[in-house]
Amino acid sequence: MNDVFKALADPTRRRVLQLLHRRPMTAGEIADEFKLSKSTMSAHFTVLRAAGLIAAEKEGTTITYTLQLSVLQDGLLGFADAFGVG
Repeated sequence: MNDVFKALADPTRRRVLQLLHRRPMTAGEIADEFKLSKSTMSAHFTVLRAAGLIAAEKEGTTITYTLQLSVLQDGLLGFADAFGVG
């Protein structure tokens, strides 16, 4: 659960999750939404993947990311349970 909250702590990563909530997107499509370098975006993708919040599928040189909503839901439910909410 700590990896999930580490990932959610950054506003850029939260925005990536919002974008992916709409539809799967390539790394380039996501990067086009930000004024950040490709290496910085890659680091954000790494954190999100490590937390299990996104999945990556590589086809040739294109990486497509999808939101793993169940991981996000589980993390938030675990947090709520820890504080007796719900």
